[in-house]
Amino acid sequence: MKNPHPLKNRLLALGCFLGAMILIFLFNLYQIQIINGTEYRARSLVSHANIEEVEASRGIITDRNGKVLVSNRLTYTLEFSESSFEDDETLNAAILRLVELCQRNDILWEDTLPVTLSTPFAYQIPQNPNTFASWLKGEKIPFRSNDTHVAPQVNAEEFIRQLREMFSVSDQYNEQQARYIVGIRYELETRSSYVLAEDVPVELISQVVDGHYEGVSTGISSARVYNTTYAAHILGRISRIFAEDWESDEETGYIGYKDKGYSMDALVGKGGVEEAFEEYLHGVDGTRLITTDTNGKITGELYTKEPQPGGTVSLTIDIDLQKAAEDALAKNIEGMTKVDGIARGGAAAVIGVGTGEVLALASYPTYNLETFSQDYSQLLADERLPMFNRAVNGTYAPGSTFKLCTSAAALEAGIITPSSTIRDRGIYTYYAFPQPQCWIYRQGGGTHGAINVSQAITVSCNYFFYEVGRLTGIDTLNYYASKFGLGQHTGIEIGDSAGALASPEYAEEADLEWTDGQTITAAIGQSYNLFTPLQMANYVATLVGGGDRYEAHLLKNVKSYDNSSMIYVYDEEPVSSVELSASTLQAIKKGTYDLTRGSLWGQFSRCVVDAGAKTGSAQVGTDIANGVFVAYAPYDDPEIAVAVVIEKGGAGSALATTAVDIINAYFSQEETGTAILSENTLLE
Repeated sequence: MKNPHPLKNRLLALGCFLGAMILIFLFNLYQIQIINGTEYRARSLVSHANIEEVEASRGIITDRNGKVLVSNRLTYTLEFSESSFEDDETLNAAILRLVELCQRNDILWEDTLPVTLSTPFAYQIPQNPNTFASWLKGEKIPFRSNDTHVAPQVNAEEFIRQLREMFSVSDQYNEQQARYIVGIRYELETRSSYVLAEDVPVELISQVVDGHYEGVSTGISSARVYNTTYAAHILGRISRIFAEDWESDEETGYIGYKDKGYSMDALVGKGGVEEAFEEYLHGVDGTRLITTDTNGKITGELYTKEPQPGGTVSLTIDIDLQKAAEDALAKNIEGMTKVDGIARGGAAAVIGVGTGEVLALASYPTYNLETFSQDYSQLLADERLPMFNRAVNGTYAPGSTFKLCTSAAALEAGIITPSSTIRDRGIYTYYAFPQPQCWIYRQGGGTHGAINVSQAITVSCNYFFYEVGRLTGIDTLNYYASKFGLGQHTGIEIGDSAGALASPEYAEEADLEWTDGQTITAAIGQSYNLFTPLQMANYVATLVGGGDRYEAHLLKNVKSYDNSSMIYVYDEEPVSSVELSASTLQAIKKGTYDLTRGSLWGQFSRCVVDAGAKTGSAQVGTDIANGVFVAYAPYDDPEIAVAVVIEKGGAGSALATTAVDIINAYFSQEETGTAILSENTLLE
């Protein structure tokens, strides 16, 4: 038999070998792709994929007419972590290098250590006093504290020296550089994660990447855009979660942001409606999967959970009326200060009659939310307390504006009738002490003669109300005052002071003296009576509205971010009611109307509608009095009530121009149709 050709044998062997290789390849491919495909796919994702949290856009805030007050814009952040550093020396060097980069680019970094950044070092009021106190306690650094201030017992220079030693900041750094370093080291110790700088330009991001700054990462966030310079005390601001707000506290019942599902470095509301309506504004963060190749190049992006923006919160305030109120208040106060050089503060509140809707809430001095971080130290140092919301937290004796309450109590209790008269004798001599004088007698020895309740309101006769107050009694006076909401929280969502209602019980609790004579001074709005401007506005709204008291509120409604659904609409019944007869209401209103047609005619002659008003002044020192003023309009069918307080403003009549400006702004807008859009329409 003929032997096979050698070439044919070789080709056959090669073919068999190749076939075997193909079979082995196919077998391995089947095993990898089919049998073990899931496992290998998971390993691949672990090696080349990162899961990132995507911050949801915060909801926008509008006024009652849909005008956007606060919105958002996309920003970049710089985050810093100490996890990659092996020792203090390299960490401190990296911190200073990063600070110097920020300085070269005029970027502010987050440093809440309450010590000035430059020498000579001095303590400041902490932004987060609880965090600072907890940290000092944990480090066993002795400190002193009160309601607003926390500071180590040593002076600031010594405290910085202690921090240098604690954080191993070497002598090669000067005092200024050391202060920068210990400030950031403090932040790293008191925060779960540290966002060093917000809203940084893209050019800085490039410098960080190109310069290989160790410990630094970049992120995407959003910054609030303030479309108005007004309503700062109402709107509030946002910040990263404070350390003390992260964990829940079983003892107090506080639920921390951790248990609410927030991320550690989430932005949350601080103060104002930003904090009050956090649940509606925050939104729900999303997650995405970022895949990269071995060179770090992004190869894919997949949202595993879409972020859901926060809702649109519509407030009850009218931003145009808010502007008018702030401008009118500032103009009056600055005019007074220009004359006598006395620094003053003040507030104004405007509330809807029969609704409790807060239409405007002004506090002076104020501040700019857009530049709050840059201005913070200056705002803290300002003795006029611009960050203090006087409209809801300032408490003042109401002076003669309380006489409307005294009138209602006496008329409804049957102590007097609308036609009853009392003769003003100048000096009230019922008590051996005190024996106060009516204001007209003090000024020139005259009296108001025999007058009824309407006339007594118009001329603000103290003698009349001394006698009426004594006959009515403190219990009845306070029953009606409570029904009007005086000396109580108004219910406003941003929080407020309850103030105080003069009574024997209050005096005992406060360790103050109480005598029968206190009743007559309480009847004219003195004694221990202390109310907020918002309380006074709501009291007048309740009175002229017929006796139904509504909680003061700022929230009108909440809609989904795309306006496709209504999440919440405010619709609450009165919280209390007090019966007021038609004759009582008519007698009180007549007194307030005649005032605007009498001694206040010079101011109210330019008011676009008929109105009622009452002046007040309350002594706060020798020859110094706070001015208080309340008003409502229109006279026949009241829609709004206004309260104005100016510290050291003197006679309440000096505040009338502010009230008239506010009333005119409200009714001029109604007549000219300023609010063109419906209440539930958003402006682009």
